[in-house]
Amino acid sequence: MSDDFPILAQKINGHQFVYLDSAATSMRPAYVLDRIDAFYKSSAANPHRGVYALAERATAAYEGARASVARFVGVDADEIVFTRNASESLNLVMYCYAALRLGPGDSIVIPISEHHSNLVTWQIAAAKTGAELRYLYVDAQTGYIPDGEIEKKIDKTTKIVAFAHVSNVLGALFPVEKLVSRARDAGAITVLDAAQSVPHLPVDLKGLGVDFAAFSAHKMYGPMGIGVLYGRRALLEEMPPFLYGGDMIEYVREQDTDFAAPPHKFEAGTQNAGGAVGLAAAIEYIDSVGWERIEANEAALMRRLIKGLGDLRHMSIIGDADPDARRYGVASFNIDDVHSHDAATILDSYGIAIRAGAHCAHPLLDYLGVKASCRASLGLYTTERDVDALLECIPLVRRKLGYGD
Repeated sequence: MSDDFPILAQKINGHQFVYLDSAATSMRPAYVLDRIDAFYKSSAANPHRGVYALAERATAAYEGARASVARFVGVDADEIVFTRNASESLNLVMYCYAALRLGPGDSIVIPISEHHSNLVTWQIAAAKTGAELRYLYVDAQTGYIPDGEIEKKIDKTTKIVAFAHVSNVLGALFPVEKLVSRARDAGAITVLDAAQSVPHLPVDLKGLGVDFAAFSAHKMYGPMGIGVLYGRRALLEEMPPFLYGGDMIEYVREQDTDFAAPPHKFEAGTQNAGGAVGLAAAIEYIDSVGWERIEANEAALMRRLIKGLGDLRHMSIIGDADPDARRYGVASFNIDDVHSHDAATILDSYGIAIRAGAHCAHPLLDYLGVKASCRASLGLYTTERDVDALLECIPLVRRKLGYGD
C-alpha cells in the first residue's frame, strides 16, 4: 500500500523517508490527489448556487461526498455537517448547543487524556456558563479508565460527557458503550471525538449511540481543511446556526431571516467542495483496502513496535507496554536523559519523522508526570521496514548526544 502514496517515495537527508506521524496528519494516496485535481479541472463551480452544468456537477459531488461520509459512519446524510476540521466541529457543539443549556450546578465530564480540541472547548463552556468541569482520571500505568471512575464522576448534575474514541497519546480505545449508557441514565448528551478512530477501525455512530461526533479528513488519508460533525437530527434541528451568510438561509427579509434546515444551516458561505470530494475519495480508498486487512496489518505492526521498544535499553513506554494489548495507531515513549525534541531531530537526520512534545495533551502529561514525549504513529502505508528503521535508530540517539550506550 505504501506505493500508492507518492510523498513516501522521496528521500530525506539522504535516507529513505519513514513517516511515523500519522496521528498528526496522514499522507494522501494518488487516488485522492487525482480526484481532487479532477474536480478542480472539470467541476469547480460553487455548489447550490447555479443551474448551469458545472454548478450542477459541483453540487452533485459535494452532496455525494456527504452521502459517502454518512454511509461510512452509519448515519443519515442530513446528520452530517461539513466544517473545517474536528476542532471546529467540537466548537460548533459547544457554542450552539452546550453553552445555551448549561448553568451553575451542572457538570461537564471528560477524560484527563483528551486532546486540547476536546478539552479547552469544555473549559471555555464551563467558564461561560458556571458549570463544573469534571475529569475522569486514567490508570497511570495502562492508560485505561479504572472501574468505578465513570460511575463516580457522571451523575444527575452531568449534562455533557465528551470523550475521545481513541487517545492520541495512549492509543487506548475508550469504553464508548459504557460512557454512553451512564450518560444516558444521567440525562446527559455525549460528544465523541473520533479523529483518532476513523482511520483505524470501522465506526458505527448510530450503533455507538452517541449524540454528536467529530473527525477530520486529513487524519484519514484525505485533504486538510475539511472536517465532519455528526449530530442527531433532532438536536441539529433545535440548534441555532454557528455562522451566518450565504447558502444557509431559506429566505431573507429586511428585519429577519428563515434559516435552512440542517445540515445546510450550519454551512454558511462557500464550502470546501474540493475537500469534500477528497474526503469521499479517501473513504473509497479505505473501502478498497478493506477493514480486515487494515486492522490485521496495524495490529501486527503495533505489536512489533511495542515489543521492540520494550526490548531497548533506556526506554520508557507511556501507557500499556504489553505488546499483546490492543493499541490503535499510537505508541508514545521517552528515551532516558533525552528530550523528545532532540530525539525527533536526530531521527529526522536518518529520514524518520516522529512527533515530539505534548501532543496537544498537556493535562494528561502533567497527570502522568511527563513533560513531553516521543510519539510514533502508524498509517495503512506503514511497513515492517519503517518500524524496524525506528527501532534501529533509537539507540543512535543517545550516542549522538554523547552517552556511551
